[in-house]
Amino acid sequence: MSRAERGSTDAEDPVAYFLDDITFQGKSQRTRDAYERVLREFEAYLSERGLDLDEANHRDCMAWIHQLRGSVGESTVATYASYLHRFYGYMTEVGTFEENPMALVLEEIDESINVDPERRDITVPAMRSFVAEVTHPLDRAVVVTLLKTGMRAGELCNLDRRDLSLSDSPFEWTHRPQLDGKPDSIYVDDAPSAGQAYNGQVRTASNKRKRATTIPVDDELAAVLVEWLAVRPDPRADADPLFASTTDEWGKRLTPDMVHHIVETHARDQGWYRDGGGAEENVTPHYFRHFFTTHLRDRTGDRGIVKYLRGDVAQDIIDTYTHDWGDRVREVYADHIYRLL
Repeated sequence: MSRAERGSTDAEDPVAYFLDDITFQGKSQRTRDAYERVLREFEAYLSERGLDLDEANHRDCMAWIHQLRGSVGESTVATYASYLHRFYGYMTEVGTFEENPMALVLEEIDESINVDPERRDITVPAMRSFVAEVTHPLDRAVVVTLLKTGMRAGELCNLDRRDLSLSDSPFEWTHRPQLDGKPDSIYVDDAPSAGQAYNGQVRTASNKRKRATTIPVDDELAAVLVEWLAVRPDPRADADPLFASTTDEWGKRLTPDMVHHIVETHARDQGWYRDGGGAEENVTPHYFRHFFTTHLRDRTGDRGIVKYLRGDVAQDIIDTYTHDWGDRVREVYADHIYRLL
């Protein structure tokens, strides 16, 4: 049954409705534009077949994805599929559509779609040279934090100063109780959600990890964070964000778009980013998560600890590492984390 037949007055233009909502959730204009381009192309494809968006079934979606192959790269196909999945999932959740046809498509989708594409093979010495060129205190703190922790850009933006514990710092603040007995560490919660208040401030990004995680801070990251805190602008928010803008949005909590801009700027200078380049070529904040995962896993041979640090393991594994954090996490991390400074 089509939207018209159901007599729904909601979302006469489903794509515009969805785009407005992700904008309210804090998504950047660049992200909104990318979604709009893909969704409008799919909408036009369905229109040629006499279908509305809410009438498409999983075969319609699969057929569109199949015809993309050959015209765009495989990682782009995977990205487009994820856009459709999120669109349909959201419209179903708010009750505008009856079902999400992409749920089945993602289960059936051909394994040739590479959702984890081959990326630049950057060595630790090369990354060390890259970091040496990043001298602005905020940019340096952002880059080194991402590289040393493997956290996502949104998770970095959501950090408040209470989420950081440093045993040797000229500055004083009260860290959260979860860091008691765990000096020199960062707590990455799983609770923050875009558009929702957390620690008294509405957030522009969600923390996507499955479980809250405590990540060790080594001496290099500690030194960089102390240098940053020495010049950090007074934050605009009472939540006391760890990372605040030093440009036109002085004192405002960083957003994922700001983090992407920081990384992109320095990656361009290094020749590691170009317009039109895909995930296989461009260095982005997500590349740093890939770099962290690959190098730490290769050095430790311990996939469990790396998964714990990334925040994407089950509760029983979390409990194991949480209860024996000092020996099972900090010591392994300290023995194997790469040096960047």
